[in-house]
Amino acid sequence: MSGDAAAAVLTVRPLLETATVKVRDLRLRSAGSAPSEEQCAGSTHLVFPYRGTFVRHLGRKISVGEPSQVLFYNEGDAYRLSLPLGECGSLAVTIHESLLRELAPKGLLRDDATAFQQARLRIDARAQVLVALLRHGLHQATAELLEAESLALTLVQRALGPRTSHAAGATLGRQQLADRAKLVLASDLARRWSLAEVAAEVGCSPVYLTQVFRQVEGMPLYRYQLRMRLARALDLLTRYDDLTALSLELGFSSHSHFSAAFREVYRRSPSDFRQMASQR
Repeated sequence: MSGDAAAAVLTVRPLLETATVKVRDLRLRSAGSAPSEEQCAGSTHLVFPYRGTFVRHLGRKISVGEPSQVLFYNEGDAYRLSLPLGECGSLAVTIHESLLRELAPKGLLRDDATAFQQARLRIDARAQVLVALLRHGLHQATAELLEAESLALTLVQRALGPRTSHAAGATLGRQQLADRAKLVLASDLARRWSLAEVAAEVGCSPVYLTQVFRQVEGMPLYRYQLRMRLARALDLLTRYDDLTALSLELGFSSHSHFSAAFREVYRRSPSDFRQMASQR
């Protein structure tokens, strides 16, 4: 760190630990812009952001963590975390080495060790729902032990599945441009950004940004913004009785607009999800 800048601070809350799986809730907070103290991964694990956006610095490699991604941490990795936009929350899931090798597709892990070869993958909407159900169930103590273990393993399987996970398909420079656009959108999730405004923020033309973002993320910019709003809804739904208020807070034009988008992506209504999360 330099000077007296306040650093990002990571706190860890254990939620589940068995012979099969360990789940922790990671909270990153900051009063300033400096990266956290260097951390060292004690085990190989997966991190699923569910709230906010953070940046991981792993040597010269930089990865943006947000709810459409799973980030991989290998045992012994030395890294720092920075938090450009406020508080961030993630679930860290560690499963037994033999199970990780059983679930991971060929080529995702190194041959000589249980370690990931990639920094992150994009996950689908079903995996986001599993993150939310696992977190809500453990926080509220409504998930039985067997159910929580099964949910965690299903989440890992879904996140690593060749049909449900996606690696970024572009050069490093294009990935970094897409990451900068993500940070712009995350800075005000409810704002109705124009393409020209986002492009100006990242320093390129709207046409180039459109092409690059779709190549990296596999979806257009507007669809990504919608997914981030809906991911935030998964985090907040159990706290809101008034879904209209939540809809407007997230930038939707109405409750019906929010409900239709939620149902299209997650195959259930917001009310159904809230009831499911509360009763697990």
